[in-house]
Amino acid sequence: MATIQLRLLSEEDVRRILEEAYALLEEPGVRVYDPEALEMLEGAGARVDGETRTAHIPAQMVDRALETVPRSFYLYDLQGRPAVHYGGDDVHFDPGSAAIYILDYGSTRSRKPVTADLVALLKLADVLKELDAVSTALVCSDVPREISDLYRLYLALRFTGKPVVTGAFAIETWEVMYRLLVAVAGSEEALAARPRAVFDVCPSPPLLWSEITCRNLVDCARHNVPAEFVSMPLAGATGPATLAGSVVQHAAESLSGIVIGQLANPGAPLVWGGSPAAFDMRTGTPPMGAIETMMIDLAYAQVGKSLGLPTHAYMGMSDAKVLDAQVGLESALGTLLAALGGINMVSGAGMLDFESCQSLEKLVIDHEIIAMVRRFLRGIDTGEPSLGLEIIRQVGHRGNFLVTQHTRRHFQKELYLPSSVIDRDFRQAWEEKGGLDAAARAHRRVQELLAVYQPPALPDEVVAELEEITLQAGRPYGLEHLPVWYG
Repeated sequence: MATIQLRLLSEEDVRRILEEAYALLEEPGVRVYDPEALEMLEGAGARVDGETRTAHIPAQMVDRALETVPRSFYLYDLQGRPAVHYGGDDVHFDPGSAAIYILDYGSTRSRKPVTADLVALLKLADVLKELDAVSTALVCSDVPREISDLYRLYLALRFTGKPVVTGAFAIETWEVMYRLLVAVAGSEEALAARPRAVFDVCPSPPLLWSEITCRNLVDCARHNVPAEFVSMPLAGATGPATLAGSVVQHAAESLSGIVIGQLANPGAPLVWGGSPAAFDMRTGTPPMGAIETMMIDLAYAQVGKSLGLPTHAYMGMSDAKVLDAQVGLESALGTLLAALGGINMVSGAGMLDFESCQSLEKLVIDHEIIAMVRRFLRGIDTGEPSLGLEIIRQVGHRGNFLVTQHTRRHFQKELYLPSSVIDRDFRQAWEEKGGLDAAARAHRRVQELLAVYQPPALPDEVVAELEEITLQAGRPYGLEHLPVWYG
């Protein structure tokens, strides 16, 4: 069986990209708005302009950081079992994160999500076996904005036992999110030994780290909490119009994050991730489903892999507003390409509308895409002594393979049999079952899966501690009790 891999760049291409990224770190350098990080950079050998807050990072500093950053690590589930391997060409999937809208079934208009929406999504993601992790996928509008990031994590820890892809919106809330993770793990030492979550940290293109994201990165590193860089140049807007140029900028921003993270704590787990995009000059939008966006993703991931680093990408999304043909086209293409690129964590399932909207129905459709892609990655098994010679001879001319022991032995292993989301009936049977389209079948599947959800086995005292930590953080902003969720 052959190994399936997709590489867009030659070794010489990768070398040139890294060479230019290194050069950018020296001149013009990277603006860093966290005073402590600037001090660390200057102390380690960077030339710092205090007035502009710019660090000019020499090549040897980058090389030293690359020597200490881990080449792989695991995220663990609630039971302490390794569940996600960041490293090599292992591929994992989670729902796209931080959507500010949700699309209800049957509607063409999105709305702001509330607690019950995120609870339903988390339950669904917990049941969907092809999703290796959940994410803090929705920003709830029924809690104070100041705690919306930590509240998402609170709900994720309450309603799922899977690892979590998350992120903080402020310096202060990161500390609270860390306390939530420690409460479930049992101790800081237990969390460091078996990390449950990875935090997205996003440099601001071009070549800038805000105080919030830089402090989040430093805090993650010092507590041994994995962080993944989400560099996001828009080709032609906040990055060069050429795809290669945007990959260079992505590399420079990510390398600067590695330097900062490793200065804060040598050996801290970091991920070469991102969410760059093409920029449509006609509409002023960043199409995540554009083929050029996917090409940038694959190229930057290849650069990260050349350095031996864990990788991440926002792929498998669609820019469509409803569950139409565009959804299937863009999501399937992105999911397949991400898997062929060997990207370790692919965030995007369920997402619509330029990363701004989640749909439960799209999530179960994307789950089927992921399952098919995983079957494709397994390839064609040629390990048996006889590929087909003996059974074909045995059945003979005009024979029937359906009744053979060979078929009974192999068909479940060879074929992925999808759920009812995918229609494989003859037309008459399809009509007799109501003639449902993909969106309707997906909606029915959502209801079926939510009905079989089982909550994680959290001790009562841990649940109480999670609630108190969250309420304590929200009281200064008027939160007297946690919202009620249903379903």
